[in-house]
Amino acid sequence: MTDCAIRTENLTRDFGTVRAVDRLALEVPKGMIFGFLGPNGAGKTTTIRLLLGLLEPSQGRAQVLGFDTQQQADEIRARTGALLEHPGLYERLSGEDNLEFYGRIWHLIRPERQARIQELLTHLGLWERRKETVGTWSRGMQQKLAIARALLHRPSLIFLDEPTAGLDPIAAAALREDLATLAAREGVTVFLTTHNLAEAEKLCQRVGVLRRGQLLAVGSPDELRVKQGAPRVEIFGRGFSENVLALLRVRSEVAGVEQQDNRLLIELRGAVDTAPLVSLVVGAGAQVEEVRRGNANLEEVFLILMEEEK
Repeated sequence: MTDCAIRTENLTRDFGTVRAVDRLALEVPKGMIFGFLGPNGAGKTTTIRLLLGLLEPSQGRAQVLGFDTQQQADEIRARTGALLEHPGLYERLSGEDNLEFYGRIWHLIRPERQARIQELLTHLGLWERRKETVGTWSRGMQQKLAIARALLHRPSLIFLDEPTAGLDPIAAAALREDLATLAAREGVTVFLTTHNLAEAEKLCQRVGVLRRGQLLAVGSPDELRVKQGAPRVEIFGRGFSENVLALLRVRSEVAGVEQQDNRLLIELRGAVDTAPLVSLVVGAGAQVEEVRRGNANLEEVFLILMEEEK
């Protein structure tokens, strides 16, 4: 077997004249949460279907958990869990009965099945409500149950396609926290598609950015921030006059200046000393309350990549 949970080579899928996945070359190490990022229509869901052996590639090949997606798709699906467009729940059944049903499908023996159901529902905060009909639950509770369904048979890898889509911010944050804890406890690799950049930044150890079926960048969120986002300094305060902005713009170490309410965002040309810039701002009459230095966040990196590919 391999240390990679997923490996693709030149993986391509065409639908008529539309190329949904374009020569994808990707490696996802085992034991991490990997975020597959891209706008709607980028090819994220098609990639998952290719990796599960639900679609045949037009070109190229892929291995999942060491198995070929075209020749050994049954082996892959037996060792993976998936939450795709639909949660796969029966709304007229209780939460417990939903998992009981799927446990039987996976041929889990009764004691193991019952213990596993209690373990997952307890961890997800659903045990006390296990007898309730799922159709009466909130969307967030249903998504938690759907993730429990995907993890029920202890897979080595789970695919989650936009798991927090449609959830309110509180429910989405709770689901992210539960997912991160479960992934760590279970030792499972998670392949997560999303266009929620803040979610990916908080949850994923490694991300890939996809646009029009092509992989634009791959790395940890920190690596992408350093690679794509210029170093910058943010100055918070008051009194940022046009004179302050003009003085900053003529400095050789400054690549750009933008004012947003009570914040100055200064893009730098490389790793430079920011103390003289702060002194300049103070000397020009501004009142500085806070200074932060860093790189662009993942959302800004994503937008930079999208802009570069236009």
